Order: sequence, then structure tokens, then C-alpha cells
Amino acid sequence: MIPARGGSMPPPPNATAYYPPPRITLPSGLEILRTYSGAFICLEILLGALVWILVAATKVPLPLLQGWVMFVSVMACFGSLGFLSVFLFSYRERIAIDWNRLDFLYHAAVFVCYFGTFLLQAATTSLHGHPLKSFFDLQRNSTVHYPLLNEHEYNLSIAAAIFAFVTTVCYGCSTTLALRRWKL
Repeated sequence: MIPARGGSMPPPPNATAYYPPPRITLPSGLEILRTYSGAFICLEILLGALVWILVAATKVPLPLLQGWVMFVSVMACFGSLGFLSVFLFSYRERIAIDWNRLDFLYHAAVFVCYFGTFLLQAATTSLHGHPLKSFFDLQRNSTVHYPLLNEHEYNLSIAAAIFAFVTTVCYGCSTTLALRRWKL
């Protein structure tokens, strides 16, 4: 507001009075590992790596389905590792963003992607006996059908689906904890 006599403008209001700094409730350093969120992030990394290894151990018979499973498990594993590193090495104190909101948005997005990953891995596992590989045998003069997954790959696929479900639950718990921190 400019005074009528042509004086100078008043100084702008103090921005920190109107916009308080974001509240960070997660500790930094090794203390992050003593919280539920830190424990869930460690479980997400471990279980996500298991999903990644188990799917990679198969011959990936359906690349469209299992390609998404591999992509999500690898990206989520490295994303969670990076997120944990930010808190473990105290980078969060040097970067001025709302970490509670970022925590919620990251875990919610990965939760949705991992839920789809679980469904796709379960769908791949359910096609165990489906004869997708067929060859014509000239000696027998008949068509020979081979199952999509052999027994070993079937067992690996079951384990990958179970670990994908448990990882999805861990991301869901992290999302819930992050929402409570962000909105409280």
C-alpha cells in the first residue's frame, strides 16, 4: 500500500512468519533404521531385490508381463535405496523440500505400481499348465504341447508372486506411515 504523500513502500512481510519451514519427523543418520519407516524401507529393498532375482532366474516366458515386473522391482529397489540414503547420510538437511510429502508421494506411486506387479506375476504363474509352446513332431506325426513354465520355473514364479505381494504390503504400510506424518 503506497501512502498518499509519495513516501516509500513499506518493507515486505517476513516470509518465514507466513510459510514455516517443513517439518521433518524422520531422523537422519543411523537413527532412521530404528523407526518403523526405516525398517519398512529396508524390507522393501530386500524383498524387492528378491522379486527381481526370482523373476530373472526364470526364462521370462511372457516378456510383456514379466518385463513390467522386472522394471518395477528394479526401479523401486534403487529408488528405495536412494531414499534411504538421503536420510542415512543426512542429505535431507541440505535439500529444502517437504520430505514428508515426497515420502508419501513416492511410496504411494510405488505401492500402486507394485500392486500391478503382483497381479501380473500372479497371472504369469496361473498360466503354468497353459500349452503355449507347440511343435509339430515329424517322427510321431503329431503336435507336441509344452507347458509355459516347467516345474522349476513354476516354483520360482510362485515365490516371486508371494514376495511381490509382501513387498506391496510393505509399500502400503510405508504409504500409511508417510500419510500420517505428512498430514499430522
